Amino acid sequence: MNDRTFKHTEAHKLEDPERLKWLSPADVLARLELREGMRVADIGAGTGYFTIPVARAIGASGRVFAVDLQSEMLDLMREKLEEPNAPGNISLHQGEATSLPLQPGSVEVVLYANIWHELDDHLAALREASRIAVPGGAIAILDWREDVSPPPGPPQDHRLPMDAVANFLSVNGCGSVLRDTVGQFGYIVTARLPLR
Repeated sequence: MNDRTFKHTEAHKLEDPERLKWLSPADVLARLELREGMRVADIGAGTGYFTIPVARAIGASGRVFAVDLQSEMLDLMREKLEEPNAPGNISLHQGEATSLPLQPGSVEVVLYANIWHELDDHLAALREASRIAVPGGAIAILDWREDVSPPPGPPQDHRLPMDAVANFLSVNGCGSVLRDTVGQFGYIVTARLPLR
């Protein structure tokens, strides 16, 4: 963890109903091209704000691997998954973006929701995404726009420009790089991961 890591003691912010107004999971999922039966890794899953909608979108035959660095975040998600009508196609994994506890070729989509700016080693994270994805799998990086002042979100000096993220993916072998704003404060960059 570093000083940019969103701490589990702030998890209540992830559950704030106001968040649904300025960052709808449906808006993000619409850009992921999810299909029934897909396997998705949600890296930095937190309390499941995107994990649970993704799980519902891909149906019971799909699988979401929710990975978070902090066991406390996973405990909070575990409580949600014990509720009635919670999806049963989610598995929880503690790990870092640069050393994921998932098997090679185990997912079609790797999602980083609002954590890319927290990572110290983007190249190592990209290598791990490529390792766990099937050939031609997708990466999606959702993060905070730098042209919108906080709150919400991290301080301005922690934010990464959308174009810089897109260029990073391009120069490191990703194809079909697309970028767009999403919600009031965010952007999403999607791409095809380089073949291993």
